[in-house]
Amino acid sequence: MKAGESRETDYLVIGCGIAGLRAAMELAAAGKVLVLSKAELSESATQYAQGGIAAALSDEDEVGLHYQDTLKAGDGLCNEAAVRLLVEEGPRYIQELIEWGTAFDREGTRLAFTREGAHSRSRVLHAHGDSTGREIARALFARARDRVELAPFVFTTDLLVEDGRVSGVRALDEQRHSLVEIRARAVLLATGGLGQVYAETTNPAVATGDGVAIAYRAGVVLQDMEFVQFHPTALYTADAPRFLLSEALRGEGGCLRNVDLERFLPHYHEAGDLAPRDIVSRAIMTELERTGAECVYLDLTGLDPEHVRARFPRIHRTCLEYNLDVTTDLIPVRPAAHYAMGGVATDLEGRTSLPGLFAAGEVACNGVHGANRLASNSLLEGLVFGARAGQAMAHEQVAGRKRPAGHPGRGEAASPNQASVASGTQNLSKDNAKRRVAGIRAVMWDKVGIIRRAATLQAGLEALARVPRPLPLSPGRADYEESNLRTVGEVIARCALAREESRGAHYRTDFPFKDDERWGKHSHIAPDQPVSFA
Repeated sequence: MKAGESRETDYLVIGCGIAGLRAAMELAAAGKVLVLSKAELSESATQYAQGGIAAALSDEDEVGLHYQDTLKAGDGLCNEAAVRLLVEEGPRYIQELIEWGTAFDREGTRLAFTREGAHSRSRVLHAHGDSTGREIARALFARARDRVELAPFVFTTDLLVEDGRVSGVRALDEQRHSLVEIRARAVLLATGGLGQVYAETTNPAVATGDGVAIAYRAGVVLQDMEFVQFHPTALYTADAPRFLLSEALRGEGGCLRNVDLERFLPHYHEAGDLAPRDIVSRAIMTELERTGAECVYLDLTGLDPEHVRARFPRIHRTCLEYNLDVTTDLIPVRPAAHYAMGGVATDLEGRTSLPGLFAAGEVACNGVHGANRLASNSLLEGLVFGARAGQAMAHEQVAGRKRPAGHPGRGEAASPNQASVASGTQNLSKDNAKRRVAGIRAVMWDKVGIIRRAATLQAGLEALARVPRPLPLSPGRADYEESNLRTVGEVIARCALAREESRGAHYRTDFPFKDDERWGKHSHIAPDQPVSFA
């Protein structure tokens, strides 16, 4: 594509994880579908999902139990209608995945289920032990390739908005070093998470909150942004990335020990090592502060080594790369940012506050997770609500609407520049952006992390404001990502400061108790407006 080129499609999907691909399958019969990926097509949070996908499919389980477990984990803030759709429609969509070739693990001819924290039954399906997301993505890609157009290395920078409606996007085609405009009847944000806003995260490098940021700049309402889930067990060694060690390891009988090798979680919660993630993460941080240690230890040494190697081959193999054998060694772990319960506010069909714009998956927030996501509900959410968003987009009525022309409206303003990107300038820009991003991530981890209070949250906002901003000269993807991280960080901090209570993944030492009367509501934020609760 040449600089300034414009193209058209019927439906535009931004993101190629489970939500985006499942939506694309619904749209394929309704018109021409273009799916954009900012990196390789295989690079998404779905690919890294280890633990599995939860659904009440076993003979020992019930949809009602899954419903209750999800509500309990959400700590009083779940949208009950969304939860009911999730647990009732989930089994049907999983059966569809199986029909499409997804090979979940089995015991003989029957599906194999495992149990994870805060689940009352073993209901988590897995594939190849600990590569569930990768297997689901493989099956979805195999089905999508001949039905939709897939475009890698196209980074969406802004929404195009005309006459109060989304008309497409502006995007950076990295392979051609040019900005393009893509017009569409409807646009789906399925861009995944925002974990890279924190210095410690299990998220892949692409999780820079792009969808949340571009929607916010276009005036779209965000919801529950203060609720960021920190996974309690990320690998913690000096030379390793924060590789996620699945909660299923504890579901299979593993336990956590402090620096004195004491099993400490029974002191914090009756469920011990199977307590909800927010409680486990805070317990670990409390132990680290109490003992002065840098990590705690995940202990699988009491389990059958052959079973561990067979059940968790990817985890076993990855840890061996860092000279750690999970069957014989205590594995150093500590919490890391993992999942955003908040995001672009949507209804149950993925519609946002901006006509023509839809959102599904982690970028979206319909309230299904409440204040704290139940383990292994994330892939299920992407599957169910990705399908629902695709169905709604396909039925979106735009008959008689003139194809937009001319300059876009509000969504354009946040782009640093529309000029063609020169590769030499882009490399220099990338180096500078990395330094600024490191500053943003450090501020968020230190000031807006697992344990919060007003003074540190305010200090975090002030520190973010002091991080130098890039000059608007021929921006590259790194500059756009930096801008998105800054936006996301400020929004999280503002919402966390406004919610003066502790609930789910949001914990404040200055307001340590939950207050349903005042704060049993969802937060909402839009540009140039204070945080509101409803």
